[in-house]
Amino acid sequence: MQSYDVAKNRFADWGVDAEKAMEALSRISISMHCWQGDDVVGFEKKTGSSSGGIQATGNHPGRARTPNELREDARFAFDNIPGSHRFNLHAMYLDTEATPDRDEIEYDHFKSWVDWAKSIGVGLDFNPTMFAHRNSDDNLTLSHPDKGIRDFWIEHGKRSREIAARFGKEQGSACITNLWVPDGYKDVPVDRLAARQRLESSLDSIFKVELDHAHIREAVESKLFGIGVEACTVGSHEFYLGYAIRNKKLVCLDMGHFHPTESVADKLSSVSLQLDEILLHVSRPMRWDSDHVILLNDEVQAVAQELVMGDLLKRTHIGLDFFDATISRTAAWVVGVRNMQKALLRALLLPRNELQSAEANLDFTKRLLLTEELKDLPYAEIWNEFCDRHNCAHGRSLIEDLGTYQNKVAARG
Repeated sequence: MQSYDVAKNRFADWGVDAEKAMEALSRISISMHCWQGDDVVGFEKKTGSSSGGIQATGNHPGRARTPNELREDARFAFDNIPGSHRFNLHAMYLDTEATPDRDEIEYDHFKSWVDWAKSIGVGLDFNPTMFAHRNSDDNLTLSHPDKGIRDFWIEHGKRSREIAARFGKEQGSACITNLWVPDGYKDVPVDRLAARQRLESSLDSIFKVELDHAHIREAVESKLFGIGVEACTVGSHEFYLGYAIRNKKLVCLDMGHFHPTESVADKLSSVSLQLDEILLHVSRPMRWDSDHVILLNDEVQAVAQELVMGDLLKRTHIGLDFFDATISRTAAWVVGVRNMQKALLRALLLPRNELQSAEANLDFTKRLLLTEELKDLPYAEIWNEFCDRHNCAHGRSLIEDLGTYQNKVAARG
């Protein structure tokens, strides 16, 4: 406590209230993604097919093989993450003895997830799974020239929306649902417009029925390119941004889905002028969309600072998206979510008014001096205090706890 008091006073010297910063951080829920826990395999009884360019590498022991194992692992992760958060499910993570195909899924196939989420006090988000299926082998789904295949995926999208809305109703908070498709071409197409017209028509069919906004928020997600679709991605950023604006949907900005020289932090303010809400997927693209566990690096810090400085936190839903099977999967969850929280805390601990005033007055020298001197403040002490108040370990104690749990699950197949 003594070290915290010293740190708190250091921030007070800069006009920053550390208590208010921690209070603000405690209100921010981050959606932890289920697919890190089992290497994006899912629990369908029917065997899928192509991955759609989504593949976890490595074979670290302890992969969750059943819904109960995944829930056990997620519960452990949540216990080691300060605050109250959410869990993001893909449609292929159903929990049932039945064998529905993707166009046959229903709420009852996922009810156990709702019961579990209620029991531990987390919210659920949901996504249709439009990859790893025989009907996605051509890397075309909603834009496929075959109407039968398009209709299959349209029905899957409709049912996923209904399930998500039911989640939201049951849990008393809107379920964030995100639609991404792997559609594209390995070599240069001759008619991009036709493919995009088919995608647009399919989306219109999926979203035709209006659902209660209190129960569901719906996003569409773009991508620059993917494995097997290097020449053309049908659902480009321009396509989905226009679609979201015109149809009042959220647009999902994934940090790994743009050119390495593009900044997602820079996009947030522009998109916020056109849309009421944004979905943000935080990832680490070491080599483009390679989905590494996020670090507390400059890119993540820039995104957090943009959210705080632009007053966008209330309008932005934050989720994570990475999958690494070379390390402990539970540790990856804990480190990833906590790094996002650390970035947000650092942004909340900035003297926002003073920084913005210097910029508005064109005093770029003061802005430079402020941003550099602020880097030396004792952010770690505030973070440690935040963890202590939420009964979460940090430092060596955290490392030991994560190691102990990994030893427990290592015996899994």
